[in-house]
Amino acid sequence: MYLTHFGFHDLPFGLTPNTGFYVELSGHQQAMDVLLTAIDLGEGFLKVTGEVGTGKTLLCRKLLQEAPTHWQLAYLPDPNLDPLQLRWALALELGLHHSANIDQQQLQHLLQRQLLLLAAQGKRVVVLIDEAQALPDDTLEALRLMTNLETEQRKLLQVVLFGQPELDVRLAKNKFRQLRQRISFSYQLPRLQQHEVQCYVEERLQRAGASNLALFSQAALWWLTLASRGIPRLVNIIAHKALLLSYGKGASQVQWASVWAAARDTDDVQLGRWQQLALVVVLSVMGVGLFWWSGRL
Repeated sequence: MYLTHFGFHDLPFGLTPNTGFYVELSGHQQAMDVLLTAIDLGEGFLKVTGEVGTGKTLLCRKLLQEAPTHWQLAYLPDPNLDPLQLRWALALELGLHHSANIDQQQLQHLLQRQLLLLAAQGKRVVVLIDEAQALPDDTLEALRLMTNLETEQRKLLQVVLFGQPELDVRLAKNKFRQLRQRISFSYQLPRLQQHEVQCYVEERLQRAGASNLALFSQAALWWLTLASRGIPRLVNIIAHKALLLSYGKGASQVQWASVWAAARDTDDVQLGRWQQLALVVVLSVMGVGLFWWSGRL
């Protein structure tokens, strides 16, 4: 592996969401600020959407880390639950114990009592649901009904939905209009711009122990932005492969050709005609430059 070659103590572009490599980019930080403010205000439903690989799960885990002590957070990473499974998953997160002798009505009563007890202790209960676009229809409705539980002052339960753009398509349907109207704050994670990709790459290199933050040439960073479409997960995949290719060549810096080769080896990278045209232009400019230099020799 290339760790020793480039002076890393950790892989800088791993695919597992690792809060140790969380980069405070403007879009992600704005999303975090929205969540912290809206939850503190006691809003019932919040929603964060973003394309696949834009960092929703990492943001969710970061929120779990940064939550104040008076928040009681319940994290549900698997949304493929029916209403009963949802209630039990929440109950277990809130400290209740499973029993086959408890029916659905009794479980609802126990949940309400637990929520009231936590509220009396000054706790704010927030359930975080990842991959929310996969929630079954009846489970979405059960969630809405659960947020009806409230005191005269505030909601007993708040819900944050993290999902892909398909979640917005589903919620736009007429049958979800009641739930849609309860979503008081929404945020859509943007893709990274060129300067943000550079910041992202350099920050992760530094966290991994690199002494040379210019490990990727400017041309390599440009191609990395183009090929990844500004999606952090694709940035990680392509950058990791480009480092492997550069290591195989014995190079001390990642050049654009390694990024290009890595991108072509990545399934979700779609290089359109204009991107291929950009490559032709770059190669042509390089060719003219080499011809000019050779003429001066």
